[in-house]
Amino acid sequence: MKNTAMPPAHTPFQPAKGTSLHRQLFLVLRDQITQGLFSGGALPKEEALCERFGVSRITVRRALADLAAQGMVERRHGRGTFVSANLPLPRRVPTLTVLDSLRKTAQETEVTVLEVAQSEPPSEVAFLLQMAQGAKAVHALRLRSHIGGTPAMLTDAWVPLDIGKRVTTAALKKKALYEILMTQGILFGRVVQEISAIVADPVRAGLLRTEVGGPMLRLVRLMHDLKERPVLHLTAYMPAERSRILMEIPGATVNTLSAGQIVHDQ
Repeated sequence: MKNTAMPPAHTPFQPAKGTSLHRQLFLVLRDQITQGLFSGGALPKEEALCERFGVSRITVRRALADLAAQGMVERRHGRGTFVSANLPLPRRVPTLTVLDSLRKTAQETEVTVLEVAQSEPPSEVAFLLQMAQGAKAVHALRLRSHIGGTPAMLTDAWVPLDIGKRVTTAALKKKALYEILMTQGILFGRVVQEISAIVADPVRAGLLRTEVGGPMLRLVRLMHDLKERPVLHLTAYMPAERSRILMEIPGATVNTLSAGQIVHDQ
């Protein structure tokens, strides 16, 4: 079995058009740090990184400066660059149900309600919510931030008007959207989720304080009630550099659609 305890000795770049070399190196080193490949805590010296990736010293220094700015590494004068001692703990095993996960997110973040309005949803959303043509829904746009202010998630939700009338700005400041629906007697059943990657446009990048054109995770969630009626369409946008999605597939469902599937669009 191949040993992956340390990064490969020589991984020269195949430069990607449209992305600076220092940005490419930053992304590679950040990924290796996240994977724990620098087990000793110290990154290779600048000269070694130049040789390994086939780049100039100024490229290496700019990449390391970006890593330091994000708190990933600490640069110690005369000693080198070290993985920050304040990095998150190793990845946890997912143990929460969908509703437990929603509850945990609500408890650990602060919400800013950006918009609540009654309007006609996009055609794709209307189709998934099984709404009649021209029918209106309640649209709620919210920004969730970690305690302390770092943006975590931008959510764009649509609820059919007949069950969303209590979804107001005032209500969303006090309760999570799923809780408002549950107080109306909605019992959630089947959930369909789709996870994809997109690039951050200027508006979402500004709200989430991430780089325009940088990678973002997009999670689309369609929630049904116990009678199989779609009651909530939610799209969540998260900066890829500080977000991840954990899933656990029970053995009993590993051979079913509950395990999910990968779809390749042509």
